[in-house]
Amino acid sequence: MSDDISTSPARANKSDEAPRGFLARVFSIRLNEILRLVLISVIVGLVLVAFQVDPAQLWVDFFGTLGEAIERIVEAVLGSADRAIQYFLMGAIIVLPIWLFMRLLGAFKRD
Repeated sequence: MSDDISTSPARANKSDEAPRGFLARVFSIRLNEILRLVLISVIVGLVLVAFQVDPAQLWVDFFGTLGEAIERIVEAVLGSADRAIQYFLMGAIIVLPIWLFMRLLGAFKRD
């Protein structure tokens, strides 16, 4: 039995294949690549709709439209952070005194 790797069936199949041309490599698309492109396109489309970006406007003024979209994203993030802080403070007004009361009761029980 020989340990020569070049005679293995997997190596023989690779060497028997003719080299593919540039256009054949570019335009050979598999089904999973098509499905991935469709999924990514849908996700990007949803993001564009969420931030009210007009795809036709991207063709006319790409950087201006992109700047407006980034501005909307920053406003949305900061607005969300502002609301999150407000909700935290409103909840803390109720939760922290109850927690402190329960903590004090627990300390008295241990003694």
